[in-house]
Amino acid sequence: MKDLVLTLRAMADENRFRIMKLLLTHDLCVSALASHVGMTKAAVSQHLQILRRAGLVRGEKRGYWTHYSVERKVLKQIAGGLGKMSEQSPISDGICPKNLPMAAAVVNERRESDMCKDCCQQPEKLKGKPEECPPEQIKICHGDTKGHPCEIKKK
Repeated sequence: MKDLVLTLRAMADENRFRIMKLLLTHDLCVSALASHVGMTKAAVSQHLQILRRAGLVRGEKRGYWTHYSVERKVLKQIAGGLGKMSEQSPISDGICPKNLPMAAAVVNERRESDMCKDCCQQPEKLKGKPEECPPEQIKICHGDTKGHPCEIKKK
């Protein structure tokens, strides 16, 4: 996961993204890249250094110049990692039913154990500590005061 974040961070810069798009179509040297993207050679070199460290591009010496190309295998790994993330199922265990779809109908049917562990899911509306929640606050947060953890702690 750490590697994925590092590579995505390297690609997040608009100039580096443009450089990578160009390198997907042609192997180019720093001079050619600089003229295509309208940047100085020094700036392109700095961007290439970041992309190399992230494993996104590689350089190959050809005579006097180094030509750069995209590591397509790494791009495919990134795409695969993002694909796996998108396929993960949401986990609703321990989540306050108030935050679930169609919560208004569900909240009144839930047991106390299904309520959130924090007592209040809207801390910006909290007037103090969860134990000090007035019934109105509990109703705003959860839609019901009956059997709410805050109410139990007050007794």
